Amino acid sequence: MTDTLQKFMFEHAGVRGEMVELVDTWQQTLARKQYPLAVQTILGELMAASALLSANLKFNGTMIMQIHGDGPVKLLVVECDSELKMRATAKLSDHAVITDDAGLCDLIHAHGQGRFVITLDPNDKLPGQQAYQGIVPLDGDSIATVIENYMLRSEQLDTKLWLAADNTVARGMLLQKLPKTGGTESSVEDEDDAWNHAVLLGDTIKREELLSTDIETLMHRLFWEQTLRVFDPLHPQFQCNCTREKVGDMLRMLGEEEVQSAITDLGKLDINCDFCGKHYAFDKVDCAQLFVASTLTEGIVPPAEIKH
Repeated sequence: MTDTLQKFMFEHAGVRGEMVELVDTWQQTLARKQYPLAVQTILGELMAASALLSANLKFNGTMIMQIHGDGPVKLLVVECDSELKMRATAKLSDHAVITDDAGLCDLIHAHGQGRFVITLDPNDKLPGQQAYQGIVPLDGDSIATVIENYMLRSEQLDTKLWLAADNTVARGMLLQKLPKTGGTESSVEDEDDAWNHAVLLGDTIKREELLSTDIETLMHRLFWEQTLRVFDPLHPQFQCNCTREKVGDMLRMLGEEEVQSAITDLGKLDINCDFCGKHYAFDKVDCAQLFVASTLTEGIVPPAEIKH
């Protein structure tokens, strides 16, 4: 099945929308790791949200969404580039016990220290250019609410998200109010009324309906009375861009002393990419060569784990 992201606009209102359906992309993500049901839900929702937001960016690069937690879930990461190539992973606490009905706050914000981070990493950085990063406290009791609050505070954009995921599919819908274009009071009121009406229609959707209904059917069911401009669909897909060079960069960041200490203890370093599970091995010679060069390769490296 080809995964689909469908953009649309309300012809007579300053509102744009998107719907996304991730089946193959989501299944490839789940095939790499087995997550408890509650973690599947929030990671799938974050993945759907990442595709929806990335599709609106006029940006040649990668958007990385991270949620850092202080509960059983330590980290959620979703990366999505400008071609909607995606990968995602979650890190859990050692010996974490997670019930099926655990919510976002139970999993990530147990002690009020959760953080939400969005990074925009350009493919072609100018000299000295750094990736843009926005970091905010975790504000909301669901993935949708956290992102809505971020978009309103950081981007000044009214945004509504409806997200759902299970062990089969991750789906989502986004509505976004376009910047005001009218100069009169009546036009501003009209735009606000149109936005509020669109959100009311979106709010009629239930989680079970979002999980079980394809994009075309759902769009007709929600907006059959509206005049929509529908664009050519886009097709997200799973892709991991980990390489041996990037893993080497990660080891350099750890520092020569720490790497040499690990080599002394372990004999060699066995590193698995957290996104795709690909294995990389570094022996004593490999590690020594890492520190011959004094410069680091720029870029964001994939989370990884060293096997003991």
